[in-house]
Amino acid sequence: MSDPTILTCAVTGNITTLGQCPHLPCTPEQIANACIESARAGAAIVHIHVRHADGRPSMELAHYREVVERIRASDQDVIINLTTGPGGRFIPGEDDPSVAGPGTMLLRPERRVEHIVALRPEICSFDFNTMFSGTSVVINTPRNLKVMAERIREAGVKPEIEVFDSGDIQLANDFLKEGLLEQPPLFQIVLGVKYGAIATPETLLYLRNLLPANATWAAFGISRWEFPMLAQAYLLGGHVRVGLEDNIYLEKGVMAPGNAALVEKGVRIVQELGGRIATAGEAREILGLRKIAPRPA
Repeated sequence: MSDPTILTCAVTGNITTLGQCPHLPCTPEQIANACIESARAGAAIVHIHVRHADGRPSMELAHYREVVERIRASDQDVIINLTTGPGGRFIPGEDDPSVAGPGTMLLRPERRVEHIVALRPEICSFDFNTMFSGTSVVINTPRNLKVMAERIREAGVKPEIEVFDSGDIQLANDFLKEGLLEQPPLFQIVLGVKYGAIATPETLLYLRNLLPANATWAAFGISRWEFPMLAQAYLLGGHVRVGLEDNIYLEKGVMAPGNAALVEKGVRIVQELGGRIATAGEAREILGLRKIAPRPA
């Protein structure tokens, strides 16, 4: 029997809006409940951003802490994956592009991982992309990534290396060769972001073949590519991801009533293709994780 497939649910993100999806979880209680419901539906990992109650993206440690504590206090076993993506966006000013315009959110790398150090989830996402995205430029310099990698390692957290194109993988491979990231690595391939890797089978196969031979990897597509790329990732031997961060529809014109419905469809696709969904315990074995004791508040 082949190894089980790990399904991650990315429950809210920081780009999807309440105007687009009224079911989007925003408060810490809503986000925690969405994580627990998604785990009950079959997700072994929950990927977490936090928000303010009105839906605006947040980086508040208190918001992360409440979400994490609510999940850990529940009776549902699930692997917590906290984002480190926010804090790397630059919007050039219209009058002077060298001056940050409104909406810029560039923070010191230490600030971007303070919640990882404080809360010590089992996994944290770790973006290696520098690219134009929407109206801003996402900037992740090698220097800043090194600072973040050091603190992630000191916290005992496994980084999920998020890559949006082939150059990101080359940079991550250099980090691995230099010993800045521990072996074996975990990669997450992102497909379908405009001006990033396009969501096609050929692209996914190419990017997968650039990964180190010992890597564990997953992939996902955004928007209408979520379920086609889920199937493609499974068929190529990877793990999978769904969630309202990436896509708000179950099918064309049918909005998902919540994250659990997306998880249930993802589980069904993997099973209909002959696979089996991993439990949280099996996912820990596959990823070589060890439960980390939280530090006292």
